[in-house]
Amino acid sequence: MTSSTASSSSSSSTASSTPSTGRTVFLVAHTGRPAAIRSAELVVQGLLRCGLGVRVLAHEAADLPLPPEVELVTETTEGVLDGCELLIVLGGDGTLLRGAEFARGSGVPMLGVNLGRVGFLAEAERDDLDKVVDRVVTKAYEVEERMTLDVVVRSNGDIVHRDWALNEAAVQKVSPERILEVVLEIDGRPVSGFGCDGIVCATPTGSTAYAFSAGGPVVWPEVEALLMVPISAHALFAKPLVTSPTSVLAVEIQTGTPHGVLWCDGRRTVELPPSARVEVRRGTVPVRLARLHHAVFTDRLVAKFALPVSGWRGAPH
Repeated sequence: MTSSTASSSSSSSTASSTPSTGRTVFLVAHTGRPAAIRSAELVVQGLLRCGLGVRVLAHEAADLPLPPEVELVTETTEGVLDGCELLIVLGGDGTLLRGAEFARGSGVPMLGVNLGRVGFLAEAERDDLDKVVDRVVTKAYEVEERMTLDVVVRSNGDIVHRDWALNEAAVQKVSPERILEVVLEIDGRPVSGFGCDGIVCATPTGSTAYAFSAGGPVVWPEVEALLMVPISAHALFAKPLVTSPTSVLAVEIQTGTPHGVLWCDGRRTVELPPSARVEVRRGTVPVRLARLHHAVFTDRLVAKFALPVSGWRGAPH
């Protein structure tokens, strides 16, 4: 983890005539939400007022009230984040995962502002926009790396698809009336086979997402591990499994069962034919997240899920 701090000058006290600092921030927003549009406008105004450049995707800019000095780029532009020191994402979990696709490929840290319901990847809430701008301007944030997954799909022994995920790679059934017959493998050895609705292979970051909904454990982000969580399994032994970060997880779809589908972070999908094999291992490229404070994960968990903690007395002093 690396950290950086700068002067304490506030964005609210900086004159609009502040000269350019030569620094650029990339902004991604869920423009389908009025709250995101207003939030994007406030963030852009604050950054420009403090002399930072702002870069935005052209198709998102069409829905945002942006001044002419904002730089517009297309999503297919090579090196779309070149020269940017930070990626700010405004939206819910889906928008944050979309931002992670940019962040991973570029190595630029991502700072999420939650405008959705839970937003475990987000570092700030909508009411914190002034603080977000101030921390970005003064570089008063730290950067941590989050484990990712590398995913390979094989058919008849040949690699037919490669992908990655920050949260999870989920093998799921397609037909609601038919279950998916699978055999699970860890480190080259079979574990169990059964019919199910699917299998979730997740990172600790993804333990509070799809894997959590499927009954998996909550894993603290600093723990290095891989998770394998069955979804609605028809079996006596179908417990969530937590393995070494160096393990290789595999899900084999049985011949004769209906085809399945692979979802990576709920965003990218590919059809899986019968007898397909999905292999999941620790990713070689992490996602870098910008952090504004040192709040422990326990407090984040309690806050995000509104867990009841009344009556807690704490350790005796």
